[in-house]
Amino acid sequence: MNNDDRVYPSSTKPPANGAVPAPPPGANNNNNAAAAAFPATKAQLYNASRPAYRPQPRHRSRRSCCCRCCLWTTFSIILLLFLLAIAGAVLWVIYRPHRPNFSVSTFQISQFNLTGSSNSQLITSTFNLTLIARNPNKKLVFFYDPISVSVSTDRGTHLGDGTFPAFTHSTKNTTTLKTTIGGGGGQSIDDASATGLKSDLKKNSLPLKVQLDTKVKVKMGSLNTKKVPIRVTCTGINAAVPTGKTPATPASTGKIKCKVDARIKIWKWTL
Repeated sequence: MNNDDRVYPSSTKPPANGAVPAPPPGANNNNNAAAAAFPATKAQLYNASRPAYRPQPRHRSRRSCCCRCCLWTTFSIILLLFLLAIAGAVLWVIYRPHRPNFSVSTFQISQFNLTGSSNSQLITSTFNLTLIARNPNKKLVFFYDPISVSVSTDRGTHLGDGTFPAFTHSTKNTTTLKTTIGGGGGQSIDDASATGLKSDLKKNSLPLKVQLDTKVKVKMGSLNTKKVPIRVTCTGINAAVPTGKTPATPASTGKIKCKVDARIKIWKWTL
């Protein structure tokens, strides 16, 4: 008898088309569940092909540290500027500070000669200057170092030097300063400067400017500041040139203006 002709009981007959045989009656439910879960699911196959998870160590970011440093630095600078602004506002309310002001009372050319050949020309000049310094403050006292004075043309040709002595400028005080600039000594100039001077001398007057440089310390109550360089520039001077040995008439002071600037130096720049 062939295998195909064999007779199987209904309980042991092999399934057709490779199907899983049904469990016999009375079989254990756990065995039934294990038999049903035997084939591998797609999710199990997918997880089996994935690589094992390996957590990466966390490194502290340098960029975040730089950002924090920049943030704190910016915050510190803003806070410092804010505190300085508050302190400045308090000082202004208490003392109401104002800059000292200067004006030219008299300016006279007592001697002026341009001599020499085209290759070597000399200037002999003497200037008389009277300056008025005013302190408009009620609670501020200024202490001036010796003041250096220089006279030059509007074209930039240097003509002479002088000085004012050191002095104390009390509150609501007006001080008169007098000096002689030049002293009659000869000073050589180049051809371009000599040409400009000759052109101005034809008009019988010289457009000049006076520059003063010094350092000043300020006293506000019990507070004393450090010495600060200042520069005073007076422009608008048109002085008559003397003829012979007779001094010229003093220049008109109506259009002379003096500007006071603090010479604060920050690194390589002077403000």
